[in-house]
Amino acid sequence: MYIVLSVLLGVLIGALLPWSIPAQYSIYAAVMLLAALDAAAGGINARLHHKFRGSLFVSGALGNGLIAVFLTYMGERIGISLYLAAVVVFGTRLFQNFGEIRRELLTLSGNRNTIGKNTDKTQELGQSDHLDPL
Repeated sequence: MYIVLSVLLGVLIGALLPWSIPAQYSIYAAVMLLAALDAAAGGINARLHHKFRGSLFVSGALGNGLIAVFLTYMGERIGISLYLAAVVVFGTRLFQNFGEIRRELLTLSGNRNTIGKNTDKTQELGQSDHLDPL
């Protein structure tokens, strides 16, 4: 419930207080957005696998964001598009996390459907959970 309210509040604030990012900071905003999406997808994936740790999530999100911004800054200083390294890494991790999330959710829903079907068929056939050896 808190998540839905937070998203609605964020959308409302964004709609009522429009602002734009200056062009010279657009690359920084892009890599930070990718870092945030990567952290969110990683957090969801960890939660589905029952391995979520808040401290690891926050430190990873901040650390990845700072590294991405640092690469972008250094790349601009030396004239090389180093931000592309962050885009490739975060993009790859984002797709990997989404793939794992999708597989986990489909596996969970598939197991629920399979269990329900097996139970129904067992009851229809009059079989019990116990097998009689004789």
